[in-house]
Amino acid sequence: MENAKSWRILAVESSCDESAAAVLDESRGLLAHEIFSQVELHRVFGGVVPELASRDHVRRLLPLVRVVLEESRTRPRDLRGIAYTAGPGLVGALLTGAALARSLAYAWRVPAVGVHHLEGHLLAARLEPEPPPFPQVALLVSGGHTLLVEALAVGRYRVLGQTRDDAAGEAFDKTAKLLGLPYPGGPELARLANEGAAGAFEFPRPMLDRPGLEFSFSGLKTAVLHAVRGRILTDRLRRDVARAVQEAIVDTLVAKALRALDATGLDTLVVCGGVGANRLLRERLAREVRSRGGRVHFPRLELCTDNAAMIAVAGLARLKAGEHDDLGIRARAQWPIESLRPIDP
Repeated sequence: MENAKSWRILAVESSCDESAAAVLDESRGLLAHEIFSQVELHRVFGGVVPELASRDHVRRLLPLVRVVLEESRTRPRDLRGIAYTAGPGLVGALLTGAALARSLAYAWRVPAVGVHHLEGHLLAARLEPEPPPFPQVALLVSGGHTLLVEALAVGRYRVLGQTRDDAAGEAFDKTAKLLGLPYPGGPELARLANEGAAGAFEFPRPMLDRPGLEFSFSGLKTAVLHAVRGRILTDRLRRDVARAVQEAIVDTLVAKALRALDATGLDTLVVCGGVGANRLLRERLAREVRSRGGRVHFPRLELCTDNAAMIAVAGLARLKAGEHDDLGIRARAQWPIESLRPIDP
């Protein structure tokens, strides 16, 4: 390596249906990252099949590791550690990545550390040229999670509010399924929304009529079901419903994010997770937060969905702080983010 003192690590992500690997260097930044999506594998079933996801990770992860090592010109002896996603997620899928990472770490005699998937998302924007400063409010919004977090430092997190039922991404996907859109439906619904007519439908903004920072999106799905029941699903109907649904979700997320900034007195907002790639959400939050004198930070689009680069960021911080796992291979389907050990700057 050019700088013997610089930390360089390998990271592996396998929490759901993306297999990913990355190499991150403390001095030179992200050197390589690769993602293989299992969308085609699961499309015929209309959703992720956990057993199929686990088996496909077994096939994909090691070749991806070889690719990122080659692309980054990294040899095993150049690595100072390996990070992997230990949870939350699908247990079988998590175990495939954990077993590979732990085995490589043992063979190459470097420490390994299991990373919290949501902490990875929360820290992904730190790979951008202008990383967001602490303290901050993070809106973490994806297919499986929707929550607002006050982040004071790496590992110092306080959940301000979260969904009581469906996540925002789940609301996108379930609505898309009601409209007969192909899996994964969320991105397709967002595309159709750009062509819909304003005001054709009006759906509820869940929990905006009461104080607090909690979310709930299951009622929105029910409202869509009632709106389309008994109607022919024409292209025009799909476009109009898609627009109304997207506006309802975005209005809710924006309002709650602004409430969180008010409640904490902070002016830095970080938006992360798969739904963080939504164009309307980005535009609205950027405009609203800047009008208040604050700053909003987003990861680049390719780092919004599940990826190993974000796991590398969190893993590097924890490995440098002296964290590492024993020889056991563990995975956690549920893992409260507030239970993580704080790492002071």
